[in-house]
Amino acid sequence: MMKDSLTLRDLIASKGLKVTPQRMRVLEAVFALNNHPTAENVLDYIRKRDPNIGSGTVYKVLDTLVANNLIKKVKTERDVMRYDGVLENHHHLYCIQCDYIEDYNNEKLDALLQEFFREHPIENFVVEELKLSINGNFIVHKNKDHD
Repeated sequence: MMKDSLTLRDLIASKGLKVTPQRMRVLEAVFALNNHPTAENVLDYIRKRDPNIGSGTVYKVLDTLVANNLIKKVKTERDVMRYDGVLENHHHLYCIQCDYIEDYNNEKLDALLQEFFREHPIENFVVEELKLSINGNFIVHKNKDHD
């Protein structure tokens, strides 16, 4: 889901943020790495072209991008913080064995969930967003680091 430089620049500027090379590189990395990278994945990706970027800079930019709704944080069952560039509502398939996350979209599931909570509201609670983390194991593991 790679985005071109103009699109990334426009995304950053649309939030009223100054477009800096660091913000551009970090946002590009999140989209280039595509599947919920960790901060370390982002740092490794950037350091291939910019070996002098500091880890503190990358973490600070990630926090800024999250705070401005340009990316989202996703925490795995192993308490690993990952980042997601897909802002549209979607669910996640999470492989317990290999710590891999994959986006999952299903309109019928979305409709069922919305209908369920219309029929069974939760007292003193307003549902803003419905996201499932569907935990299990992929039959063929997708994480390259998995043994």
